[in-house]
Amino acid sequence: MLGAVQLGLLAACVVLFVPMGMAGWHLSRNKVLFFSGALFITLAVGVHLTPYFPSVSDFVTSVSSSSVDVVVDNRDSCVSLLHEIVWEVRPRVFDFDPTNNNSVNYEKSWSWKRSGSVESCEFQRLNRHDVSVLLNGSWVVVAGDSQARIFALSLLSLVLDSEGMESVKGSLFKRHSDYHTVVDEMGMVLDFMWAPYVTNLTSLVAGFKRNRLYPDLLVMGSGLWHMLHITNASDYGVSLGDLRSSVTSLLPVSSEFGNDESVAVRSPHLFWLGMPSLVNSMLNTEEKREKMSDLVRGEYEREVKRSGMLRQFEGPLQLLDIGSLSWNCGIRCTDDGMHYDGVVYEAGVHVMLNALLIESHQKI
Repeated sequence: MLGAVQLGLLAACVVLFVPMGMAGWHLSRNKVLFFSGALFITLAVGVHLTPYFPSVSDFVTSVSSSSVDVVVDNRDSCVSLLHEIVWEVRPRVFDFDPTNNNSVNYEKSWSWKRSGSVESCEFQRLNRHDVSVLLNGSWVVVAGDSQARIFALSLLSLVLDSEGMESVKGSLFKRHSDYHTVVDEMGMVLDFMWAPYVTNLTSLVAGFKRNRLYPDLLVMGSGLWHMLHITNASDYGVSLGDLRSSVTSLLPVSSEFGNDESVAVRSPHLFWLGMPSLVNSMLNTEEKREKMSDLVRGEYEREVKRSGMLRQFEGPLQLLDIGSLSWNCGIRCTDDGMHYDGVVYEAGVHVMLNALLIESHQKI
């Protein structure tokens, strides 16, 4: 191509300068004729060189394609920055009790990190109206152990007033039970499913498939009960593999049902609620301190990664990293070394809501 361009330029020079050199003296006596001739020769050169340059439409198309790629890449990078959250934990000013070191003695607040890459993502702390718009008419299922229960409570606190929250707390925290509520103002249905083991979660997903009813948003998490009562990371990993296979069948078209019938279904938004950071010295029983050590927790976390459950490892579920959120909030955010203050799960809820905005290409 380079040789062809050079040859074209050489031909253009011959066409342009040789005739003008030969006729220059005569044309100089008539300026109108001179400029007319120059214009004619310039147009001829333009026509001669056109085949060697891309068309304007091709150029615009290439620029447009590049712009789309930049947007997509930015969206993907923003998902990876969702947990870039910083905490401020300070003693209460007026009612601090120096004889009591409980978490209630400390005020906590959080925000996304102020850095160029994070700020460019324009993450939002959504208010009640925003959440009502985003989750309007949705069926939300939160399934798991006590961590999932607190997460469901934090989500409801964004859409209910104080009176509604008081009634929810009494029902939602009934020991080891399911909970169902409808937020009439926005048409949202929320179900909390008590599912302390991964096998319970697998059965839950199988039930969705069997009944051909699928939630719009599914948040799942389990591991602490298995760690305490079974204490076998390899067995936990096997259970996670079974769950992954079951969840994958929901994406994006369900696998075949009975009678060889293949049915297209809308894929739910899927999230995995990570285990919290454990403060071993604060755990309230000797059994927990022995079986839920940092070493054991690390083994369980590795099984989550190996299972291929998480989106960053080509899996179907987006991680809500309660582990990093609780770790960064610190020991002033927990009283028992396992369950953290509501503000930690509130941050997790906002991470989830912003992930939904990114996935659905929305901005509120």
